[in-house]
Amino acid sequence: MRINKHLLKINRNLLVCWLSSLASSTAAAQLLAGYDNYINTTVTVAIGYLAFFAVFSFLFYLDNRVRHRGMESKLIRKEVLDVISSLVVGEVIFFVIRWSTHYYFLEIGIEPYLTSIVSHVISAIVFQAVVTAFLKKKKTF
Repeated sequence: MRINKHLLKINRNLLVCWLSSLASSTAAAQLLAGYDNYINTTVTVAIGYLAFFAVFSFLFYLDNRVRHRGMESKLIRKEVLDVISSLVVGEVIFFVIRWSTHYYFLEIGIEPYLTSIVSHVISAIVFQAVVTAFLKKKKTF
């Protein structure tokens, strides 16, 4: 079995993004502890998304800027579209799992910061598996 360096970089970047998203959304969940559960859940998930995509965009650019200089624009476009489509599929699954588990845990009385951490970890594991599987299946890297 061959190790795909680009797929490893993407997974490393996703892990870093999840950690930054986890930190920001956990802080937001605790700050919004006095609000209704659906508001806490929605704002917490939104803040996590902002952190995730800001960090991922930056890391993806850094990892691929040199490699993309020598590629045809058609190939770059295909690669970026494959990555985006894989992320979109993963994000839909992530959102459903994250929002529902976060809201459920708040409803049963778990502390907001702990709710955010647990729902985030569950969702991130599923997301990571889905995105990796899609990128492998599409043979993007």
